[in-house]
Order: sequence, then C-alpha cells, then structure tokens
Amino acid sequence: MQQHSFRPFFLSALLTLPGVVLRLGGIEVSPPVVALLSGLAILGASFLLTWACETAQMDIPQAIAVAVVAFIAVLPEYAVDMYFTWMAGKHPESAYSHYAIANMTGANRLLIGLGWSSLVLVFALRFHTAVTLKEDKRTDVLFLGMATIYAMFIPIKGSLTWFDAVVFLGIYGWYIWLASRRPVEESAPEGPAAALAALPRRRRMAVVYGIFAFSALVILCNAEPFSESLVATGKMYGIDEFLLVQWLAPIASEAPEFIIALMFAFRGDPGLALGSLLSSKLNQWTLLVGMIPCAYGLSAGTLAHSIPLDPHQLQEILLTAAQSVFAVVLLLNLRLSLREAFWLLLLFTAQLLAPIYETRLEQALGLVRDPLRLHGIFSWIYLTLGCLLLIRNRSHVPQLLDGFKPAKAERPC
Repeated sequence: MQQHSFRPFFLSALLTLPGVVLRLGGIEVSPPVVALLSGLAILGASFLLTWACETAQMDIPQAIAVAVVAFIAVLPEYAVDMYFTWMAGKHPESAYSHYAIANMTGANRLLIGLGWSSLVLVFALRFHTAVTLKEDKRTDVLFLGMATIYAMFIPIKGSLTWFDAVVFLGIYGWYIWLASRRPVEESAPEGPAAALAALPRRRRMAVVYGIFAFSALVILCNAEPFSESLVATGKMYGIDEFLLVQWLAPIASEAPEFIIALMFAFRGDPGLALGSLLSSKLNQWTLLVGMIPCAYGLSAGTLAHSIPLDPHQLQEILLTAAQSVFAVVLLLNLRLSLREAFWLLLLFTAQLLAPIYETRLEQALGLVRDPLRLHGIFSWIYLTLGCLLLIRNRSHVPQLLDGFKPAKAERPC
C-alpha cells in the first residue's frame, strides 16, 4: 500500500484541527472566524465519516450497518440541528426553534434541489442519458413518499409533537427492518476508502472505529460554536441569520456527500450516487424530523409541549414537503431525466432567489413585504406539477408497492 493513498485522510484531519484548537483552547476571535474554522472542522470530519462509512460496510453485520452506518454518515447535519433544538427547549421564547426548522428544511431542500439535480445534470451532459435507479430502490421511494404524505399534515394541524416523532421514527424503523433483510451485495470501496479496505481486517476495523470516534468528537465539539457564530455573524453584518442557518450550515455538513456523489456520476455510475442521496433524503425526512420534537421535549423536561411553530416555520415545512412530493412523483419510474433534473434545479433556484428580488421590487414600489406569499406560491407550483405528473405516471404506482418486499440492494451510507 502506497503512503500517498492515505493523504486525503491526513488532509481532512488537518482541516479539523484549527476548529478543535479554537474550541478547546478557549481562544476569543470574531464570530466570522469561528464560523469559518468550525465549519471547516465539520467539513473535514464529514469527509472522514463518508470514507469510513464506505469501508465499515465490509465488516459490520448487515442489519447493524443499514441503521448505524446510515445514521453516522449524516451525523454532521444532525449535530447542528439537534443543538438548535436543544437550545429551543431550554429557551422557548428565543429564536432557536426558528433556527432548528430552518436548518432541517434547508438540508432537505438542498438534497433534492441541488444534490439530485446537479448529479443528473453532470451525468446526462457527459453521457447523454437519464439516470436510472435499481429496482430495489422502490423501497426508498415508497417510504419517502409515505413520510412526505404525513409531513403534509404538519402545516395543516400547525404543530410538531411527540406523536409526529412516533410516526416519522416508525416509518424509518419499518424501512430499516426491510432494508436489513436484503441480501448483502458486495461492492469494493473506491477512492480514499480503498486505502482503508486494503488493510488487514483487524487493523482496518481499528482504524475505521478510530475515525468514527475522532470525527464524532470533532463534530460535537464544533456544533455549538459553528451554530452560534453563524447567528452572530448574521447579526453583525445585518444578514438574515435564518437564511445563514438554513443554507450555509447544511452546505458545510453535506458537501462531502455531494462531492462524492458527483464523482460517481462523472465516472459513469450515477445510479449508485443518486441512490445514496435518495437514502440520505429519506433519512433526514424521517429520522431528523422525528428527533426534533424528542430533543425539544427532553430539553424542556416534558414531552407534553410541542416545539413552537409560527406561520413562517409552517410555510417552510409546507414548501419542503411540496418539493418532496414533486421529487417522489418524478422517481415513480425509477428514472430521472435531464429535463426533470433541470426543473428540479430551476424551481429550487427560483424559490431561493425570488425573495431577494421580491424585496427589491416591494421597496421600489413602496409595498408591504409579505415573506409568506412566495412560499405559498412555490408550494402550490410543486404540488400542481406533482399532481399532473402523478396522473401521467399513475401506471407506475402499483409497481411502487413492491417496495414493501425485501429486495437485493446496496446498503446506504
């Protein structure tokens, strides 16, 4: 094994050190610097976790790997969101609940709007064909659809409670039970993970578990300073801290997964890449959402209270659920074309940038700003397109029920 094969691991580990030193050393610096260094630390730890997850599946039993490894892979995103949720329970009158919902909705919309679409665009522009998922991914699409249908009721009833947590966690548990019964499909790790895979088994397991422990400590160590410094940076420069938490924080935690997925697409294996991002979306749309009221209740000392949701937060959840409806319908035939990916990216970009231009127009015309109006418009666009596509693709709906049957599949990480 050549020494340079482990260079990405050393570089990623070095990326985490400034944030760790800043945190443990109690060094006082400005919020933007803290956000940058702690964000880079989370980014470096995310790369390490991604490679370790890919390697771990060689040695961890199937039933454990599906649940545990999939959770570890998205730990960076969970750490930030759970911090905001925990603080919301401690300080119900604060804006922390806004930040928790912002981070959750931003992460989910980024996965589909930017992750799925850019992956398909990269592959289709090079190989001039659509991206097709394996038949076993019907299970992921089916359970993502189930979670999405239930999520549509949250804005209607206006709350996110422990009962919602039971439903979301139950959906995820059911999915994991089916996935764990799938026969194991052997796959050789690629890229930096291949260097770990070439080690003797005992040494490989020790290194992988060491990476898990190191990365988890780095992420937990930097979650609080990264989250708080993002908010402080927004206030310092007059930037909406809600937007920073919603879009910048998920980018730092999910960038490695995006990059690796794009690399697989560029090499001509987009089905594996899209399947991985699909599993991540299902993970976040069930486990992450379900853990929010649990963390809030534990922090507040009672599960009787639901996390407070105002009209803005409810509209954010509705928009995220509506986008998910559109995405699930697109995948009914287990295929995502260049045109469909273009629409995913176009609608995501439009809903991201539209508030900026709306504000400028309202200022120029002297109108009163209504930030909820655009969320409602884009929600209805997603839902309308989803219904029209569902009518066109209705013949694929019965086949989707095959997702309840255990099938051969690669394990998500």
